[in-house]
Amino acid sequence: MKLWNDVSGVLLDMDGTVYLGDNPIDGAAEFIRRLKDADIPYAFITNNSSNTRNYYYQRLKRMGFPATEDSVITSAVAAAEFIKTERENSKTYVLASPEVEKELISLGVDVTDENPDIVLLTFDRTMTYGKLNDAYRMISDGAEFIATHPDMFCPTEDGYDVDIGPFITLLESLTGTKAKIIGKPEPLMLEMASRFLKINPNKAVMIGDRLYTDIKMAKDANIRSVLVLSGETSRDQLNGSDTRSTAVADSVADIMIPDKRTSGLY
Repeated sequence: MKLWNDVSGVLLDMDGTVYLGDNPIDGAAEFIRRLKDADIPYAFITNNSSNTRNYYYQRLKRMGFPATEDSVITSAVAAAEFIKTERENSKTYVLASPEVEKELISLGVDVTDENPDIVLLTFDRTMTYGKLNDAYRMISDGAEFIATHPDMFCPTEDGYDVDIGPFITLLESLTGTKAKIIGKPEPLMLEMASRFLKINPNKAVMIGDRLYTDIKMAKDANIRSVLVLSGETSRDQLNGSDTRSTAVADSVADIMIPDKRTSGLY
């Protein structure tokens, strides 16, 4: 019961945790239903800022998960929450796909192409030389540099794609300005996701399959976590790592949660 004492909500990684590629992990949808039955708030979180919440919501819905668009929090959504609450009245130059830029605007980000206070770098699959050069000039002129996440590569079904990590390194080296990172493993992701979900971040539980992002974020934020072995991390990798979670499970289907109807676990 220690894992669930006074829990405010659950944050779940997606790929490797509740699904693998286009296939749901056995029992994962039922686990989410049990969270719902127990009145435990939950959200699906991802570092991937190349797509909107609706993209992931539709994917989860097709797989049978009880989800809403508001229960999906990408690192772009977390960045929008940060800018809206911590950088009030700021204007932001956004490097993002048209769909993600539109979502950022809908979340309250004041987007501009001239004299911004902030340059926000997302995983922009529509990146051009012009965008990158504009970002370089704006950061050099004093704009704050914010990036949605630090990942170097994005896993795909046929290998890996270049993610935004190399662009962060490039802009940092050109401008001498260090980026503020929002996404996992930075605890800012937890804080912003918790604000969006309206839960106490200090009492949240993180569930994920990666030691160096999901579990490290939880460890650095000093919150409870569950490592699931259904995705990237193997038992041998866990045994060789200094990063430890509160609990370990083969998959989310094996995690017991409180049953408010019986005061027991199920």
